[in-house]
Order: sequence, then C-alpha cells, then structure tokens
Amino acid sequence: MDIARIMGEISRDINRQIGILIDRTGHITHVMVGDHSSIEIPHLDRLRSTGNRLRGLRLIHTHLNEEKLSEEDLADLVLLRLDYITAVIPDESGLPRYFYSAHANTEPESEMLWVIQEKEYPGQLKSGFLEEVQSLEFNLSKYKSNLKEASGKNRAFLIGVHLNHKKHHRSIESSILELKELCRTAEIHVVDSFYQRKNSLDAATVIGTGKIKEILLKAVQKEVELLVFDLDLSPSQAKKISDYCDLKVIDRTQLILDIFARNAKSRDGKLQVELAQLKYLKGRLSELDDNMSRLTGGIGGRGPGETKLEIGKRRVEDKISRLEKELKSLRQRRELNRKQRKRNEVPVVAIVGYTNAGKSTLLNVLTNSDVIAENKLFATLDPTTRRIRFPEEREIILSDTVGFIHDLPPDLTNAFKATLEELGDADLLLHVIDISNPIHSEQVQSVENILSSLDLQNVKRINVYNKMDAMEEGFKVPDDGIGISTINKNGLEELLDEIENALWE
Repeated sequence: MDIARIMGEISRDINRQIGILIDRTGHITHVMVGDHSSIEIPHLDRLRSTGNRLRGLRLIHTHLNEEKLSEEDLADLVLLRLDYITAVIPDESGLPRYFYSAHANTEPESEMLWVIQEKEYPGQLKSGFLEEVQSLEFNLSKYKSNLKEASGKNRAFLIGVHLNHKKHHRSIESSILELKELCRTAEIHVVDSFYQRKNSLDAATVIGTGKIKEILLKAVQKEVELLVFDLDLSPSQAKKISDYCDLKVIDRTQLILDIFARNAKSRDGKLQVELAQLKYLKGRLSELDDNMSRLTGGIGGRGPGETKLEIGKRRVEDKISRLEKELKSLRQRRELNRKQRKRNEVPVVAIVGYTNAGKSTLLNVLTNSDVIAENKLFATLDPTTRRIRFPEEREIILSDTVGFIHDLPPDLTNAFKATLEELGDADLLLHVIDISNPIHSEQVQSVENILSSLDLQNVKRINVYNKMDAMEEGFKVPDDGIGISTINKNGLEELLDEIENALWE
C-alpha cells in the first residue's frame, strides 16, 4: 500500500505513468517512467519464462485517467507470462483510489486469455498473493503439459503472405500444403495456419504489429513454441518479431536447411549443408539477439553446420572458403568417375522429380537396392547410382538425385549444384511425377523451371506417372508418359522397355 501511495504521488507530480516489476520475494527488479498514457516495459531476460512457468514478476503501474486495464496491458500480461498485472488509480493528491488487476486464465477451453478481477479499494486488499500465483502456475503447467504430451513434437503456427501485385505460380492452398509437409518431415506439429493477402509487406513484422500480437496471444494459449514463416525473413524482421515474446521464429529457408541437415549422410552432402547454413547465417551475424540463440540445438539450428554465431564474419568467411575448396575437390573426383563411365560408353539415366514423388523407391525396385525411401520430403540428398543390365549385354547407370521443390532457397540451389551436375551427363531423364498429388501439375512446372535453369530442357526424357495404385479404377494415364506403381510394382516392365527404346532405338 505504501508503494502504491508513493507511485501515485510521483505520477501525479510529473504527470506520467510510473511502473514497477516486483518478484515473488517482494524485491523491485525494474522501475519504469512512461508518458501520460502508457509505459514501456524493458526487455526481460528469459529466466523462468520458458516452458509452462510464469515469469515470477508482477507489474504494478499507475493510470492517470481512471481507465481500466487496456488491451495492451492484458496482452503484455499474457505475452510476457507475468504473474499478475495491477493498475493503480490515484486521486488528485496521489493517494490510491482503487485498483484494477488481472491474471492469466488457466481454463483450457476458455476463449479469454485473462481473468480481470473486480475493482478493489485500498481497504479490500487481501493477503495470500503468493499462494494464489503458485496455484495459477500449477494449473497452467498441468494443462499445457497435457497439450505438449498429446503431440509429442514442437508445436507451431504457420504464417504466410501472398502479395496481390506479385505473380504467383501456385495457389495459397498449395503453399500451405507444402509447408505443412515440410513441417511433418521436420517433426513439427502444426497447430494452425495464418495466411494473408496484402498489397505490401510490413517492413518490420511482415504482417503488421496488430496481427502479430493477435497470433502471439493465440500461441501462448495453444502452447505453441515456434512460428514458421512461408517466406524468407530479413534478420531485422526475425529480430523484431522475436522481441514480442519468447517464441522461436524461423523462415522457410531455415526449415529446409534443418531437413537437409537431418538427412545428409555422405561427406559430400554434409559439407554442402554446412556451406549453405554458413552462407545463410553470415548475413545475420550483425543481428545477434535472443531469437538466434533460441535456434541453436533445435529446429532451424541442427546439423553439421551448427556453429556458435559469435565466431564472427571473418572466421565464417574463412570456413566458407575451406568448404568450397573441399567441395571442389570432391566435384573433380566425381568428374573423373563420369569420364570413366563415358569411356566405357555406359548410358546414364537420371531420375528427377519433385521431392517425395517416389524417385528413390523407383531406384530401389528397378535395381533391388535399399536406398533410403520414406514418405517425407528430401529423404534422399546424396546422389546415388546403380547399374541395370539389359539383354544383349547392354547396361545403364541409373542415378537418383535430390528432390526439387518450388522456390528452393538460393543458398541451397548453389550448394547442391554439384549434386545436380550428374544430370549434365545424362543421356535420358526419368521425370517421376506423383499423379495422386492434387497439385502435381504445379510440381511438374517447378521441375521444368529448374531443368531449364540448368540448361537441361532439351535432354531426352520420359514422364513416369507414379502412385497409380492411389488412383480410382479406370483412371487414364496421360498420353505423354507411362503409369507405374512402385508399391505394387506395376508398369515397371513397360518402363524398362521404354528406356531401352529411348537409348538404343
């Protein structure tokens, strides 16, 4: 009560709001002086704010216009995981007239994220505050632990923007589906998606401060710990968004890098992933902040390229240079192998296609191999080659490649050029298409665009429509290709005949 009186008197004297943060032992940790209508809470360290715990701080501040707790006050309560928030309403002399308080809502099904208490007068203040807060924290922890255990994975919101003036090669629905599939591959549980159509991006937060705050409030309620943006964020945007709360913020490139880091098995593949990660992080070293520190050791910060961000730009440049030299050496070794195959006049058939179309499975069934083949994006990153022997002493080299994807990040495109060099010597391309995918035509166009960028549009090719087993009976295969099922092994003989005809007609 004495603190409230002192705050009220000072606040009236200077005509500004006064605020303090008090920990559970009664010590004042922060003092804030604002303007007539608001205060600004300083950046708080993340101690106690992670997991299901409250921060252990109570905010008490003055309101000079006798107003109740504002939307901004209540948003700060939830986003900063404060124990309590209280507005002191002083009279003209500075003495506390009454108080407005609120705390986080622990009811799991409630739409309201906070509980606002009845207006209290100085004589009505009660003891037992610490026990009440500990009870709130226990109930909150119990509910959110149940949510986390139900999914067993990182919980995320997906956020995307389609600009009205920009020409898009695919629909919002296609973009959502692909990002969800990327999240599934990275073992992220998608709780909800938020997509906007806008004329222009907000320079600071992409979708605007108001929308970000709305999403973050829902994230706190749903125990979401990760925001995944379906576009590339600038370092300043990632920092600005992360400043609002204690959530990880990653973009599409970081998500794909994480998947690549999981799946790279060979020395070559690991080096290429590390190079791509370092190139991505190089431009962000000047923007070191809590968001970047949250990324290490988890989604977006895993793999052979994981490194301390504090190493500095010069050391990053040196490491990039070393990696590029090593990759060049490996590239030369592959070049020798390709030249040897050419001397032996063994035709090369390369399997290309959108990621998760069934390329590795096709390689396995044609060659009785055991290359990793999963129902996930980018399950195969390392180039794999196998021989197939035909009648009349003929044989071919069958080569599997990394899956293509719409708008593959530039750093990854450059890093995996070496992998795609195998395609340059191919005598024939097998373009594997997942015919069961409702957006397969868009995927085909993305593959065609990448092949054109590699100057491979004129290489002879066969369209292989895979997953015919998922189609309804009587479905007609498009005239420009062959229908197969790698699961049921249907259509493989016809495919081999077509390969033989294409190479030795």
